[in-house]
Amino acid sequence: CQVCPGTAACPPAGHDIEALRTLEDGSFAVEDDDRRNTLALALLECLSAVDPELRDTIAFEAYFAWLRADLIDVDTRRSMLRRLLATLEGEDAAPGVARPFAALVLAEVLRTDRLSPWMESDERSRLFESAIAYLTQVRDYRGFDPVLGWRHGVAHSADLMTQFAVHDWTDRPRLDRLLAAVASQVRPVGVSYVHGEPERLARPVLFAAQRALHTEAEWTAWIQRLAAPAPLASWEEAWRTSEGIAHRHNLRSFLLALYYGVQ
Repeated sequence: CQVCPGTAACPPAGHDIEALRTLEDGSFAVEDDDRRNTLALALLECLSAVDPELRDTIAFEAYFAWLRADLIDVDTRRSMLRRLLATLEGEDAAPGVARPFAALVLAEVLRTDRLSPWMESDERSRLFESAIAYLTQVRDYRGFDPVLGWRHGVAHSADLMTQFAVHDWTDRPRLDRLLAAVASQVRPVGVSYVHGEPERLARPVLFAAQRALHTEAEWTAWIQRLAAPAPLASWEEAWRTSEGIAHRHNLRSFLLALYYGVQ
């Protein structure tokens, strides 16, 4: 069907949409720890739901509330990490919501590790490799749809990059790879960003700069490479094609977001 309420397992067993709305109205308060952690795993299916209320308004907001308040235990977070990584590393079936929302929740999961490390080294490395691969390979540039809500793969993976940019584990070589992944999506071919993507892409770059692991000369060189007109012969040529105009628009929006961020 074109628009279905959710996946086969969303809402999860023992809940209906009204129960989840009640949970939302109560700021996702679940006093019993076991029940909350069980529900946290069950709601993962809702991140693939076509219904934006189930996916974004309820599931993601629940994870945001619980993870920011440190209300999901490490065992549950580890299970979430495994399942979300499997989604991020898989193929996105139509309508393309599962991987972007896996990236968005993984950003929150990684934030908990940044504040109080709990991941094993191989878990963190796998997440980093998968995040880099996903951001560089995003080709679905759909943002907001009035029926399906947000997909926003570039912006959501940029949020995941932001958490890596400020994580102590992310050393200089990893930051360089992160910056290259961001740069790969600043000027995608044939795409005009209209859903705030340049601002989201700028965030991990700004936080990477705050780490002070690069010199001013290195940052200047990075910006100059990014701002070069290639594959256009010159920026004057950009005005002659729709693709060139999109290149200029996206780059200018990104650079303005960087400029605003450093003021």
